[in-house]
Amino acid sequence: MENAEQGKTKKMVEEITSMEVDFAQWYTDVVKKAELIDYTSVKGCMVIKPAGYAIWELIQKQLDERFKETGVENVYLPMFIPESLLQKEKDHVEGFAPEVAWVTHGGLQPLQERMCVRPTSETLFCDFYKNDIHSYRDLPKVYNQWCSVVRWEKETRPFLRSREFLWQEGHTAHATAEEAEARTVQMLDLYAKFCEEVLAIPVIKGQKTEKEKFAGAVATYTIEALMHDGKALQSGTSHNFGNGFAKAFDIQFTDRDNTLKHVYQTSWGMTTRLIGAIIMVHGDNEGLVLPPRVAPVQVCIIPIQQKKEGVLDKAYELRDLLKKNFRVKVDDSEKTPGYKFAEAEMRGYPIRVEIGPKDMEAGKCVICRRDTREKLEVPLTELESKVAELMETIQKEMLERARAHRDEHTYTATDMEQFEKIFAEKSGFVKAMWCGDQECEDKIKEKLSVTSRCMPFEQEQIADTCVCCGKPAKKMVYWGRAY
Repeated sequence: MENAEQGKTKKMVEEITSMEVDFAQWYTDVVKKAELIDYTSVKGCMVIKPAGYAIWELIQKQLDERFKETGVENVYLPMFIPESLLQKEKDHVEGFAPEVAWVTHGGLQPLQERMCVRPTSETLFCDFYKNDIHSYRDLPKVYNQWCSVVRWEKETRPFLRSREFLWQEGHTAHATAEEAEARTVQMLDLYAKFCEEVLAIPVIKGQKTEKEKFAGAVATYTIEALMHDGKALQSGTSHNFGNGFAKAFDIQFTDRDNTLKHVYQTSWGMTTRLIGAIIMVHGDNEGLVLPPRVAPVQVCIIPIQQKKEGVLDKAYELRDLLKKNFRVKVDDSEKTPGYKFAEAEMRGYPIRVEIGPKDMEAGKCVICRRDTREKLEVPLTELESKVAELMETIQKEMLERARAHRDEHTYTATDMEQFEKIFAEKSGFVKAMWCGDQECEDKIKEKLSVTSRCMPFEQEQIADTCVCCGKPAKKMVYWGRAY
């Protein structure tokens, strides 16, 4: 019996390509076999299946709660943007032009003016704000919408880059530049804490270079995470627009001194690519490893010899005990225990509880941690407290392991020779000084397919000169290959 079960486990696991052999194929195998997504006949778009959508719901719920604590209110704006509206902010439209999907007909009739399916909603919010804001008493406006957007990507990959994806986009309007800057930084800090506390993903906070910033923004702040394969993933951005959009759209208000002024705006967003980040930071060759706070099933109870009298009843009893505080399921399917173990691992359930006739007799059960595979025998009377304790431990240790991995794959280069050598032999972040000239940034990208990820808020003086040209350095930059 045991050998047959091991064979089943082995067979199921063999269906996943090893991440050491082909990381991209490993990723695709995991999202498919853990049933997070399915492909569709709509090229570049995916079905997010229940197991994947449940993760997004948990992200959305916890992120939304954090937003509301800072005074954010949710709204919903149209998904279509008239071309004339999009054209109002020149830099913005140029930045998005290659990715825009256009609607040219309404039913059988050609439209007088074509409309784009929103790639982002700055222009719509501006059009709305110009009629909604009149006085300083109307400010600040701190709005957010949960929706989908469309960007016509050439190459797509589930969660990381699809033509339609889910996200939230915050859009705020303020009376002063200082208030707008404070909100921009506040939201970036909120994102960074969320990634670390909920997703167990450590991030680097910093500012994008002029070349990499959002089209139309004064400044773009970002959080950058490192995936298991050493590539970077931009995991959230917060933009300070200054009053450029307000001038383009004529969003004015009467201030306390009775003069007309333009508002200052911000925008900030996170997307379903966070699910891709969870997979690539925490997953292993057996499948998903989900942090407890975003695991749709936190505890999976597997009855052993479930046809024997009382075993299933005991499993349901344990489920009812735990479900007051945790998301719990009993796998009472007809599959073998070995197959169920492999499936629970594939789906990334943080804790597996095994209970059979002998365990019941001894008044205990076996707990298995998904992240470390550690097995513990626990008295049934202590199950609830042990699960609670392990949930916190797993969440904390997953973050610690991810941080250790990032730190081990963060390198320092003081000259171009060293910089090139690191990227030729290793993968990860490289910290190096930069003169501030886009020419150097372009040269590095062209030569090594490496981009500036951010100028971290916590600056270090690694050297006095730019890693590329040798001129006096202005900023320390994190460089990397990115998704």
